[in-house]
Amino acid sequence: MGLESSGMLHVSPKETCDLCQQGAIIVDVREEYMNRFKICDVDEIIFCPYSILEENYLDFPKDKALIFADATGIHSKEVVLFLKDKGFENIANMAGGMVEWERDGLPLKIDKSERLSGSCACMLRKREKK
Repeated sequence: MGLESSGMLHVSPKETCDLCQQGAIIVDVREEYMNRFKICDVDEIIFCPYSILEENYLDFPKDKALIFADATGIHSKEVVLFLKDKGFENIANMAGGMVEWERDGLPLKIDKSERLSGSCACMLRKREKK
């Protein structure tokens, strides 16, 4: 399962989906405004934005595999490194994040009323209602 680099396990979105069917939990670390439009359609998911993770990581279940995800896999990788330093073991980074999850055609829940717009990621905002 996955690719190990520098002591970190990276799993593909497809592997993540398969592992969730076996009881793993996705921890979505995208900020709230980013995780309302599209989310992974799996049985169990935890939302814990990156910006407040240090305050809340002790609440994560330690008896289940946790796979950390964000938009592209950058912040989730940082989270896995942080949690490894805190003694967490059964954790992995979802390589490619939600971008790759969607590209691979994996199940999504979409709330079109939460769609964001903007010319670049730094300008994302909720779309105007027409």
